[in-house]
Amino acid sequence: MNKSDLVDALAAATGMSKADAAKSVDALFSPNGGVIAKALKGGQRVQITGFGTFESKHRKARQGRNPQTGQTIKIAASNTPSFKAGKGLKDALN
Repeated sequence: MNKSDLVDALAAATGMSKADAAKSVDALFSPNGGVIAKALKGGQRVQITGFGTFESKHRKARQGRNPQTGQTIKIAASNTPSFKAGKGLKDALN
């Protein structure tokens, strides 16, 4: 399912217009101005009970290896988004 499929499914499930559903999806998931992205940038967790938790995790700087040349390279520290599925979502899949 891609973004347009998600918009179509949201519009069908709620009776919204596709334009309103697209605005809702963008407001929630947009990487630049979305609610989840803003919360993660601010150091907050986003916990949706029964669905899962979005959080930002810090990765330390480390040594890596270029697989083509075998040369050792330095990988800079970074923050990365993480998602952990909740019990309700796990149960729904099984």
